[in-house]
Amino acid sequence: MKLRPTQLADLPFVLAAESHADNAPFVTQCSQAWHEQAITSADDAHFVVALDQRMIGYVILAGIINPHLSLAILRIVIVEKGQGHGRQVLRQIKSFAFEQLGHHRLWLDVLERNHRAKGLYESEGFVAEGVIRDGFKTPTGYESMILMSMLESEYQP
Repeated sequence: MKLRPTQLADLPFVLAAESHADNAPFVTQCSQAWHEQAITSADDAHFVVALDQRMIGYVILAGIINPHLSLAILRIVIVEKGQGHGRQVLRQIKSFAFEQLGHHRLWLDVLERNHRAKGLYESEGFVAEGVIRDGFKTPTGYESMILMSMLESEYQP
């Protein structure tokens, strides 16, 4: 499995993965223009997850040039669920953040009801820091998110 920089030609896959029924309830639906900006931003990293030459997901990170050395995981979207791909991708992200970039902190937020993702993050060493109350707007109202992080001193390759 490999993370490679997303190309503009990959965006139809990215948009389809984002809007897939298994992912849409947990991911803000963004426009192609939004993704194009993330691809070209010096502070963001937009990766396609490739396995055996096929795309199975994508990742967006923010804070590449953050002066506080804090990197945010904005998205991990995997279309082939239940095969351990999310765990492998998360481990690659941790390595990228702490070993390649030399950052001090890696963080994310996850919807309270996304038990699968929350369990993965906890099992990979992320610590819950608090709750972002009503921080995610849905068609029926608002939902809260859990803020989670890992510090470089907690990272274990």
